[in-house]
Amino acid sequence: MRKTFGDLTAVDDVSFAIEPGQTYGLLGPNGAGKTTTISMITGILERDGGDVLISGRPHNTTSTWGKKQIGYVPQDLALYPDLSARENLRFFARLYGLPRAGIRPRIEEVLQVVGLAERAKDPVKAYSGGMKRRLNIGVGLLHGPPLLILDEPTAGVDPQSRNAILESVSALTGEGVAVLYTTHYMEEAERLCDRIGIIDLGRIRAEGTRRELVGLVGELDRVSLTTDGTRDVPELEALPEVRKTSVQEGHLEVMVQDARKALPRILAAATDAGVTVRAVEVHEPNLESVFLHLTGKALRD
Repeated sequence: MRKTFGDLTAVDDVSFAIEPGQTYGLLGPNGAGKTTTISMITGILERDGGDVLISGRPHNTTSTWGKKQIGYVPQDLALYPDLSARENLRFFARLYGLPRAGIRPRIEEVLQVVGLAERAKDPVKAYSGGMKRRLNIGVGLLHGPPLLILDEPTAGVDPQSRNAILESVSALTGEGVAVLYTTHYMEEAERLCDRIGIIDLGRIRAEGTRRELVGLVGELDRVSLTTDGTRDVPELEALPEVRKTSVQEGHLEVMVQDARKALPRILAAATDAGVTVRAVEVHEPNLESVFLHLTGKALRD
């Protein structure tokens, strides 16, 4: 996709795909082109070039069919505060054109998904910020879209509500919904996203799984072994996966390529060398370091 505003190229040949049951994280600093990209995907904004395909069919600003396939949950709350959760959902179900006979059971199903069934009769103005965010997601789910777009759904909510929202998103992908997720919290992307695209200055700078992205900057995993009588174990450095070992703060630290795969060999080598391992911790490089490397900015910049 491509979009320009005068001399400014806001989105420059951005391309990615989301499979059913997959969560795709679109990460970028402010002004990177995320909002423009989402606006073109939803059909709110006309593209200057490129295509948007949903289930293999083209979608644009005039495509009624395509818009029905998308559940869009914006950053700003789109709710009526004087109505209850159930009344809000009933109103939006009518706007979606859901069959009357199916509205009530669908509302109850959505209330269960977002964890608001016990507060369904309360007015939304009495809800916490996190509860409002969850109801906002419920509105986007009402018509059962195959693609759900969540634009910073946890902004400004408490940790408990954030966790509830993340669990709801995980449950949706388990049911086959494709989710496009934007966030300013790197830990959310690491927890939820199957694939991640890092966008900056209107271009996708890198894309892949967490492991693939971390591999771009060549960082190693760190295995920390708590042992009896901590000492250097030269036998470990003979392993092809191990790059370096050292003793730090009473632990044996092992720098290794792909620790999850190498861990059994590391433990076997330590045991063969007469070392008793009491505890193991694996520290993998995170997305924050990759993001800084590719954009030169923190995610919230």
